[in-house]
Amino acid sequence: MIHKTLGSVFVVCVAVALPLTALAQSLRGSQASLDRQNQQARAHDFTFLRDGNQVRTFAGSGLLVRLPGNSNYQLTAVSYPYGRPEVRVFVERLSSQFRAACGEQLVVTSLTRPQSGQPRNASSRSVHPTGMALDIRRHNTPACRSWLERVLLSLEGSRVLEVSLEQRPPHYHVALFPDPYRRYVAALGNKPASVSEGTYTVARRDTLWRIAQNHGTTPAAIQRANNLRNTTIYPGQKLLIPADR
Repeated sequence: MIHKTLGSVFVVCVAVALPLTALAQSLRGSQASLDRQNQQARAHDFTFLRDGNQVRTFAGSGLLVRLPGNSNYQLTAVSYPYGRPEVRVFVERLSSQFRAACGEQLVVTSLTRPQSGQPRNASSRSVHPTGMALDIRRHNTPACRSWLERVLLSLEGSRVLEVSLEQRPPHYHVALFPDPYRRYVAALGNKPASVSEGTYTVARRDTLWRIAQNHGTTPAAIQRANNLRNTTIYPGQKLLIPADR
């Protein structure tokens, strides 16, 4: 049975409002985290897809969309390159910021994975069959790992996803909460134009660190985006701010 409105435009018939408990900022995962993931899957009325044929049916209906990869992210060993529309938005936004901060592509290793395609070590409660989850490879560069973990935990703190670090193989499992994430992105669009357009005019007493903190990015990412040789900035200077996470 198909449960969501068709098409690539996000249409919400019934708002999801769940009394989420405070989230522990940890990458270790837990039964409580699995509870929250499954609670969201039920609230969104998502189907746990049984096999590849059902994945393709949902994709053909527009309930799942293809993630084709671009200059900011690539798919590696992904059997079914589809996810919920909000998952694609999440990957495109996160990978753009990651590329700006680290100079590397984000690597996605799993998206929608039907019940018949689950690995042996997967939890029986995995939400991968719903299309709301993805796996991201753990990068080798320590600075990039630190940046990615900080951003993912920050988003978990905003209650739009659950994230855990899995070891076999090393990757981040991300379960995105589509309706909360859609509202989160919409709220970002209400920021001042200088932020949403990706530029900022330096004010007196500004520092690169303070600007980066206020815009959810890093000083290094701003330096890279503006070809700055050091952290020296001056009032009135216009800076390109890397895309929001």
